[in-house]
Order: sequence, then structure tokens, then C-alpha cells
Amino acid sequence: MTVEKPLPSPDPVTAPYWNAAAERRFVLPRCEDCGRHHFYPRSVCPHCGSSQLAWGEVSGRGEVYSYTVIHRAPSAAFAPDVPYAVALIALEEGPHLMSHVVGCAPGEVHIGLPVQVDFRDAGDGVLLPVFAPR
Repeated sequence: MTVEKPLPSPDPVTAPYWNAAAERRFVLPRCEDCGRHHFYPRSVCPHCGSSQLAWGEVSGRGEVYSYTVIHRAPSAAFAPDVPYAVALIALEEGPHLMSHVVGCAPGEVHIGLPVQVDFRDAGDGVLLPVFAPR
């Protein structure tokens, strides 16, 4: 029996992020009042409270702020992937987000590692943003 990994469930607030990812584009919401990007997507700016938000492409560059290497799968769906690295990525535009680090051995991941967004096929037409060393 094959166990499926969970896939994102976009809603009206997060759909622009997932729609862009499906096109291999990396976008973030930006407040039109204070000019700051944020992540995770939400309906008001976490910095100033404005609801004047716009989505736009960003560099996709950042660095590993913190990380862990998963050696014990959280469910059977992830068992074939262990070990793998999950990191908090500090994006050049300011926000931090959690993602997988791919393109290197988990033991090569380190704090400060420069990374660039990439996209991995999760099935059902879903592409997930992941990060690889640059």
C-alpha cells in the first residue's frame, strides 16, 4: 500500500503563491503601504496592519538560518526520503520560510549556506518550492 504525502490546499489568500509555484515562479505578498514583504500569506500586513497587499516575483535567493536533518520519518509517506534536511530560509527580501534543502547531502547543509529556490513535482500538478545551494 502506497501512502500519499499531503498536498497544499490553497485558499483565496494562498492561491497566488501556489498558482505561481505551478508556473515555476516564486512570489511573495508585499504591503503597498509599508513596502515590506511577508510570509506566510495572509490578508493583512503583519508589519503595519494594512490590507493593501500585492503579489510579486522575488529573487528566490536566501540563506539557511537554521536547519535540522530528519532521520525518522514523521509518517510512512516520508519514509523513503530519510534522511533529509528541513531549513528555515532567510530570504533576501526579509521573510523567513520553512522548506526542504535539496541538491546536496543533508550533512552538507549548514547555517549561512547560500540557497536559491527550485521546484519539485509533488504530483497532481503541484510544484513545491524547495531550496538548493547556489
